[in-house]
Amino acid sequence: MTHTARVLTPEEIAVRAPRGTPYLRLPDRASVFAEREVRLRQLAADHAMGDYLRFVAEVARAQHALLQAYPQVRLPSAQHLEAAARAAEAPLPAASWSRDPGWRQGLAQLLDTLSERTRDGPARATLSTLRATPAEAIELQADRLVNGVMVGLDLGTAPLIAAALQTYWTHLVSATAAAASDPGSAPFGRTTNATLCPCCGSRPTASITRIAAETAGLRYLHCSLCSTQWNMVRIKCTFCETTKGIAYQSLEPIAHHAAAAIHQGDAVQAETCDECGHYLKIVHMEKDSQVDPIADDLASVTLDVLVSESGRQRHGVNLMLLFGDPDPSSAPDAP
Repeated sequence: MTHTARVLTPEEIAVRAPRGTPYLRLPDRASVFAEREVRLRQLAADHAMGDYLRFVAEVARAQHALLQAYPQVRLPSAQHLEAAARAAEAPLPAASWSRDPGWRQGLAQLLDTLSERTRDGPARATLSTLRATPAEAIELQADRLVNGVMVGLDLGTAPLIAAALQTYWTHLVSATAAAASDPGSAPFGRTTNATLCPCCGSRPTASITRIAAETAGLRYLHCSLCSTQWNMVRIKCTFCETTKGIAYQSLEPIAHHAAAAIHQGDAVQAETCDECGHYLKIVHMEKDSQVDPIADDLASVTLDVLVSESGRQRHGVNLMLLFGDPDPSSAPDAP
């Protein structure tokens, strides 16, 4: 069951927004995956998807370890960053960026770490399958993931390849920002499409309302690939950008529903749009300071099912849980 909550008017939101609101929150390589692991383990307790949430927590743990000593990879040149800024485009576009082969070295390290800590039979079999997959096939799967192509995607190994891609792009963003010649000039800024990540051009997984002093009550979209967060006013649809027909749907508290117990209240909602029929999850730190867009989106699949039954189409994507109808003729080890 869901219930609908009232949203603020555009005027109310404008009054509440502080001047000089930070547009971007770049990923913190020291904490982004570590905090996600903690949240996933918290959500896994008494959850119907507990085993999978704990596995994804292990993935996040491995991502954190990999990110702390990431293999050396090519970063964008100053000329490239300037050209992207002039065109108001994402400087590290996932769909067209020429990936450094070092990202596959990162994938191999990720698989090594997971193999050391994974005893589950099916999970170990998936790790073994991916280890035996040729580089050309892995690159093909990666192309499908960053372009949102489900046909031919191996849904079994996709989350692991996606985890390596997430770590690679998180490194690219944080390393590019750190390498900026002028600390006062940010390499990332606003782009022409406010609904996609301004760093890598990927779709968001969900959005989050924050509680820090300079961003208190403000909504940030969370990138599904590089974990960058960018500001968008809460009254605006994250797909068509209209300010009409916005409403919030949430799971009603169910005392004996273990899977939804941690989501009682309005910490996790679906922000729906009557104009275009899309929706995106929104998680509220003021309701639960430990929320994580990726983890909480993953643990609230029930809400997706209920909202989708009303005909709404999901705008966000969670690379840790993909749905599709792969083409059997496109096996994961085919070039």
